[in-house]
Amino acid sequence: MQALKTGEVDLGTSIMAVTFKDGVVLGADSRTTTGPIIANRVTDKLTMVHDFVWCCRSGSAADTQAIADIVSRHLSLQAVHHGAPPTTGQSASIFSEICYANKDMLSAGLIVGGYHPRYGGEVYSIPMGGSLHKEPFTISGSGSTYIRALCQKNWREQMEESEAIDFVKDSLREAIRFDGSSGGVIRVAVLTARGVERWLFTPDDDYNRPTSDVPRKAVEGVVVQ
Repeated sequence: MQALKTGEVDLGTSIMAVTFKDGVVLGADSRTTTGPIIANRVTDKLTMVHDFVWCCRSGSAADTQAIADIVSRHLSLQAVHHGAPPTTGQSASIFSEICYANKDMLSAGLIVGGYHPRYGGEVYSIPMGGSLHKEPFTISGSGSTYIRALCQKNWREQMEESEAIDFVKDSLREAIRFDGSSGGVIRVAVLTARGVERWLFTPDDDYNRPTSDVPRKAVEGVVVQ
């Protein structure tokens, strides 16, 4: 603990996002660590920045939360000004600009995923330093090193929604199994034209079944059940 700065909180993390035929699935574990100490076992690392744009956060919890808040306010103003929702690419570019301009002061690795009626589901990776990469699927965080080969093997284009959810859940389960900094529950967000649906998988049954009391996000009056 002597090596930690005052107030320093890091996310020992496994996060990922994947495009599928009808949208995007984002997922993350829920363990937040302060050095060797588990500060929070049920953190929500999936953050909504606009109705159909979400991000996965890794790095410093304080840094990533602040960045997400700034981008969320910017996108809200942009949507009002233009009278149209922002695209996933526009949202990811703002994340990237903030991270790159402050790369010497921020510890933030982000994944931005979203759905747009024109472009469909899109995923962007923003690693430490602020570079921007559009990918069909991406993984990040301390647990990503353990599952990269597994994800490359199991990834397929144009997956069905249920297949994409299982891909994310099963990959994160293996990351939690081998990464000591990842753990807790697996939180999943599914973004499609229907809206946003949240899933929660617990270790009680080896992450095999979602819980029945999952919070769901209503978008434009539509609640996904």
